[in-house]
Amino acid sequence: MIFDYETLKLIWWAFVGVLLIGFALTDGFDFGVGMMLPFVGKSDGERRVVINSIGPVWEGNQTWFITAGGATFAAWPLVYATAFSGFYIALMILLFSLFFRPVGFDYRSKVADPRWRNAWDWGLFAGGFVPPLICGVAFGNLLLGVPFHYDDTMRVEYTGSFFALLNPFGLLAGLLSVAMLVNHGATYLQVKTDAMVAERSRKVAMVAAVLSAVLFTAGGFWVAHGISGFRITDMPDANSAFMPLAKTVVTAPGAWMDNYARWPITWVLPAMGVGFALISGLLSLARKPRMAFVSSGLSVTGIILTAGTSLFPFIMPSSLDARSSLTIWDAVSSQKTLGLMFWMVLIFLPLILVYTSWVYRVMRGKVTLKHISDNEHTAY
Repeated sequence: MIFDYETLKLIWWAFVGVLLIGFALTDGFDFGVGMMLPFVGKSDGERRVVINSIGPVWEGNQTWFITAGGATFAAWPLVYATAFSGFYIALMILLFSLFFRPVGFDYRSKVADPRWRNAWDWGLFAGGFVPPLICGVAFGNLLLGVPFHYDDTMRVEYTGSFFALLNPFGLLAGLLSVAMLVNHGATYLQVKTDAMVAERSRKVAMVAAVLSAVLFTAGGFWVAHGISGFRITDMPDANSAFMPLAKTVVTAPGAWMDNYARWPITWVLPAMGVGFALISGLLSLARKPRMAFVSSGLSVTGIILTAGTSLFPFIMPSSLDARSSLTIWDAVSSQKTLGLMFWMVLIFLPLILVYTSWVYRVMRGKVTLKHISDNEHTAY
């Protein structure tokens, strides 16, 4: 084996992070476009322009989400089992909201009745709004701690409820997730569309960019001064296999800021989240959509990496029993499993990136009303 167990644990933490960022950057603008559909498209033609801006790519983008779920199952089986049990209702709502997207894209234009199409437009809105909101709420609750614990036989018990997830900090994190993806989607529409759709998207982007920066800053102060974080005080050798209850964990105010004190360079990440959000808004104001889209993506990346850096090495902290918290050191698969999957990722991830880049290159160019009218039977 080329890497020891500890290094593989770190590598897989990075791999899962890459998959989550890939999901947010690609399917994220799909969600943002879906949320804006009923508002930036005033006529049926304009709404078809909006839909066709993401129609050729959204299915490929969604595979990042599926891959991230599969990687979690393979690399962090305890996290997968605990999260999919504890967050069951929230995840079912997320999955059912996603159903609106494939059905909406395929069925919306089958019937010319305005009532039919308007209903599917709001279905696509729900499919764009609900998943980012739930994902944001989930990440917010990770920073608060999740109400689960392991007993002496390593059976997990979750004592929370769906409505308990909808606490003030969780909702703030959910709104941040929505705002940053609306900004990402709005900058994408500026690149892919023209005329009034692009102009309305530009105005949405400027508001969403400022809102993202404000919500992210407020969340940062809340984490630093209003939330008790988790800290490992003792655990077995990180290069060994051990169960969660073998370590000692304490909670302390401001503990989520430990990594920023340990590695000051990580302050670049929250600076990216705030700075590039504001820069994205300014570039939208200046009518530079491509640069605004890149800046929006960098802001999304900074926000996600900030959350990951704050949590590290925790993946799923427990608010009931700190020892039961799941970390990258104790919630992972065997060394052999991580090693085999590492080589698979090295082979297939570059292929996916090349293929995705090729698809975007082929589908480049603006979607216009003329394009829709010229392709009446092939466009969505």
